[in-house]
Amino acid sequence: MKTIKNILAAIGLLCLSGLFIFAVQKAPSDETLDDIPKLINDYNVYALSVPADLDFAGEQLPLNNPDILERMDRELLVNTYWQSNGLLMFKRSKKYFSIIEPILKKYGVPDDFKYLAVIESGLTNAVSPAGARGVWQIMKVTGRENGLEINANVDERYHLEKATEVACKYLLHAKENLGSWTLAAAAYNGGNAGISRRLKAQNVNDYYDLLLGEETGRYLFRIVALKEILNHPKKYGFNFTDNDLYSDIPTFKVEVDSAVADFTQFAKQFGINYKILKIHNPWLREPHLNNKSRKIYQIEIPKDGFYKSKS
Repeated sequence: MKTIKNILAAIGLLCLSGLFIFAVQKAPSDETLDDIPKLINDYNVYALSVPADLDFAGEQLPLNNPDILERMDRELLVNTYWQSNGLLMFKRSKKYFSIIEPILKKYGVPDDFKYLAVIESGLTNAVSPAGARGVWQIMKVTGRENGLEINANVDERYHLEKATEVACKYLLHAKENLGSWTLAAAAYNGGNAGISRRLKAQNVNDYYDLLLGEETGRYLFRIVALKEILNHPKKYGFNFTDNDLYSDIPTFKVEVDSAVADFTQFAKQFGINYKILKIHNPWLREPHLNNKSRKIYQIEIPKDGFYKSKS
């Protein structure tokens, strides 16, 4: 019995020693945590001053109007402090603006309309609940009316160059119909007929005098906010280098004037896989091309060295 008591006493002593050691052991201090470099050094939220000289396509915003000032302030705040989205817009704009800008220039559409594409889709091949698709969010009827091929096999709303041309045609028509680039931009969201009808019903001739629904009412202010922020990153607290931005991958075009039975095998001829082929040709909607009419398609293939297929 004495032996058992001695064993229990020894066990008790060991447990007590362990507790003591645990108690005196230092936990990681705040000083240690402070030594870790912080990605965010200033997370304060500041009120923003709305610049007095904001314009869209050379048309000044009437910021002396308190309603216009408040609506502009809202969009600057929302888009400045949605930091993750803002950084993505900087990254993607480097990649896609170089494609969009020369097409706008070719058609005589002001350069500011590239920011319309930013707010329409975030420069992605988005799909809206209403069925609009691609970077320019073109509806099926509008696309077909302007010469795009749209079916289960091929959907050229996803072809950035061709979709940009359709957007230019729509905007030029809207400008001619409505009289200003600002109203033309609003019509891209609210429709030519819809904006015309509201101007007439409210007996005004300016976007900034219109009472509109939430989406179209914010539309121009969102475009101008993104234009302001993307042109002045440091002013709005965005920090990055050119190496952080996405770059367009050089490609060459391969003409195809017949059916393609299997794009997986087609891609393999050029040292890439099906996924890479689709990244550069999102308008190809199926893993084959029917092409009964023997139409000439230009398929983009990335130049050597940018991707390496393991298959």
